[in-house]
Parts: sequence; C-alpha cells; structure tokens
Amino acid sequence: MKRPSSEERRATILRAAAEAFFEHGYEATSIDTIIERIGGSKRSIYNEFGNKEGLFTALVSESADEALTALAVEEMVGRNIEDTLLEFGRRLLSIYMSKNLVGVYRAIVTAASRFPDLASAFYQKGPERSATRLAEVLEEARSRGEIDIDDCQIAANHFVGMLRSNLHLQVVLGLREPPCKKEAETIVQSAVDILLDGVRLRV
Repeated sequence: MKRPSSEERRATILRAAAEAFFEHGYEATSIDTIIERIGGSKRSIYNEFGNKEGLFTALVSESADEALTALAVEEMVGRNIEDTLLEFGRRLLSIYMSKNLVGVYRAIVTAASRFPDLASAFYQKGPERSATRLAEVLEEARSRGEIDIDDCQIAANHFVGMLRSNLHLQVVLGLREPPCKKEAETIVQSAVDILLDGVRLRV
C-alpha cells in the first residue's frame, strides 16, 4: 500500500480538524480528538502546525488561498473586471458556505473573547486578506479605465459583504441549507451588477 505524501497527510489532518471544529467548537476540540479520526501520532501534527492554534490558523489560511486563486495574476490575463469578479465571487461564496468554513466560523465566534490572538489571526488570514487582494484588483482595473471608484478598499469590503449578506448568518445559525448552484450564481451576479453599475435608474 502506497504511503500518503506529506501534502496528502496535511490535507487529511486539515479536513479532520475542520470536521472536529464544526462538531465540537474550538475549545472542546483537542489534538487527541483529531488523532482519533485519522490515526497517527501527535508529533506529526505538532511538527507540521506547532499546536492547535497553528492548525486552526492553517485551516483558515488555506480556505482563503482557495478563493484568492481567482485573483492570481496568471488567472486574470485577458479577463475583464466583470469576469474576474464573477469568478472570485463564485469561489468565495462557495467557501463561505462550505461545511468546513461554517464550522470554523462558529468556532471562532464562540472562542474570540477568550482567544483574541486567534480571532485576530482568523481575520487577517481570511477575510482581511481576501478583501485586500480584491481591492488591489479593483485598483488595477481603475488604472486601466474599466471602473471609476474613489476608494477601492471600501468597494472591496462592500462586495464581500454583499456575497455574505444575511444568507451566511442564516446558514451559520442552521436556519437554512447553503444555496444551490443556481441560487449562488444569482447572488454572485447580483453583487457584481450592483458593484459595477449600482442600483440608481439611469435616464
């Protein structure tokens, strides 16, 4: 039987950690809890991530990485700002609504007051980094004359906020299931349209 690579092992650990955080919350999840799911030794997790906080932070960071691939320079060659926003929006909304990140979000909200450094790392590695990169993309589009926006950082924050909206809160609270592909596409398209065109009637 082929031994899993270090990348496969890392992915397995992160997947198990996400499930544990989703089910038990941050405080109630221990390294032992994760080991029970995947086998192996504590040493392998400590060597890779340092501690539980490092594991949690890596989980958030890699989720953000997945969304940010839509804004990578090589991904944007020959693509206009509308297409770029649509692709980024699809990826970001999918991640926000994934079981793993919903679990991470629930965990960090309940633990934030007792672990402020963890809350800060969650924000910096995830939401802040996504919005900052999007602001850079908007600034590049502005320099090309595609859009006319005074403050690209505020616009980026608005766009991310429109994607999450009350829908994310409803999913986090367990009031509804994540949107289907068709509903998600409608949400993303609406956010892009509002960002680029606004809602005021043009005469």
